[in-house]
Amino acid sequence: MDAKMLTSKMGGELVSFKLNGEERVHQGPDCVDENGKVYWKRHWPVLFPVVGKLKLNKTIINSRIFEMPQHGFARDFEFEPITKLDNFHSYVLRSNKITKNRYPYDFELYTTYRLYENQLTTIYKVINTGDVTLPFGIGGHPAFKIDQEELKKGNYYLEFEEDEEKIHFLYLMDGLVGTEYARNPMLDKRRLAIGPTTFNNDALIMKGITSKKISLMNKSTGKKLLTMDFTGFPYLAVWSKPNAPFICIEPWYSTADTIKSTGVFIQKPDIISLKPNETFECKFTVEFFLDFRY
Repeated sequence: MDAKMLTSKMGGELVSFKLNGEERVHQGPDCVDENGKVYWKRHWPVLFPVVGKLKLNKTIINSRIFEMPQHGFARDFEFEPITKLDNFHSYVLRSNKITKNRYPYDFELYTTYRLYENQLTTIYKVINTGDVTLPFGIGGHPAFKIDQEELKKGNYYLEFEEDEEKIHFLYLMDGLVGTEYARNPMLDKRRLAIGPTTFNNDALIMKGITSKKISLMNKSTGKKLLTMDFTGFPYLAVWSKPNAPFICIEPWYSTADTIKSTGVFIQKPDIISLKPNETFECKFTVEFFLDFRY
């Protein structure tokens, strides 16, 4: 078994994972539609210090208004390489004058990728290097290659490892979380179909999940493409562009503002609070399978 990964200091992002020479990660700016338009320019970005959208793309911190794009700013910064071995790549983004104009806190954000045979583990670590409490959100946004024809035929689905009795789907209104839950689109207690129209109203965002693992399946072949272990993450999002040859399975610790948000950052639901010198760490692991067809 031959597994290789490539990462980039831009965004501290994984950009390629090949198993026996077969690319399994969406190739961002190199993947275009029939008109030459890029579907989505990223591969595997880290979402920090927010996940999802802020109301009016603004937030209030210490009585000041700060603008912040959807999913935060970390993915658009150059990280510093820390370690680069064949099976272990690590990067860090440290707060600086530019980040403090958007988010007035001292922090270190580490992205680490650990490869073991056909398993790829992504580790995020946040250290509060300041002298006040650090509030933040964090999540992953990995994009996996799929076949467009199989997508159009409706052959893909996601399968949880356990029956989901308590799962809820958030209802999005222009990227913000509504006051009521969305209709549950699952086929049964374990399976969620993925087709050309699945993401017509943006991402599917789930909470109240019992399972720790989810698998991407192809019903025409009966094969697993991959299984993700997202233990510890309270949210899981699934997203893609219409008819695009990729699917994102995203473990999140927080989510977008609600439509009734006050705009005050520390009042965001599920915000993580780190005291000075404290460290927060989370990880998710993707197992890619050899015997598959897209």
